[in-house]
Amino acid sequence: MTALPLLPTLVAIAALGACATIPPDADGIARAGIAQTAYVNGPKVTALAVLEDSRCPLRTQCIWAGQVRVLVRLQTGQGYRNEEMTSGKPIPVMDGSLTLVETRPEPVAGGAPIDKSDYVFGFRFTPRS
Repeated sequence: MTALPLLPTLVAIAALGACATIPPDADGIARAGIAQTAYVNGPKVTALAVLEDSRCPLRTQCIWAGQVRVLVRLQTGQGYRNEEMTSGKPIPVMDGSLTLVETRPEPVAGGAPIDKSDYVFGFRFTPRS
C-alpha cells in the first residue's frame, strides 16, 4: 500500500486549516490574529490591520491606559463590510454589538515593537436582549 492516494486528502486538509474560522472559547471570546477569521456567535470577524496600539507598556505607570484600533472585515448574512474597531468600544452588528475585548501580547517597556504577526485579538458578540 502506498501513501500516494492519501496525498490529495492531506493537501486539502492543510488548505482548510490555513483558512479555518476560529470559534469562541468557553468565555465567549473568539480570538484570532491578523488575516485570521474568528466566528463570534453571529458575525465573522477578520482583523486586517493594526491602526493604533497606544497601550501603556507593562512595568510602567501611565496616566492613560491607551487603546488599540484595528481595521476588521465583518461578515454577516448581509455580506461584508470593513469597520474600524477601538478596544472596549462596542459597534452595532446584526442584532447586537461586537466589542474588541482584548489584544495580546502586551507591550513591554524598552522591548521591541510588536510584530503584526504576533497580535491576537479577542472579540465578543453581545446579542440585544
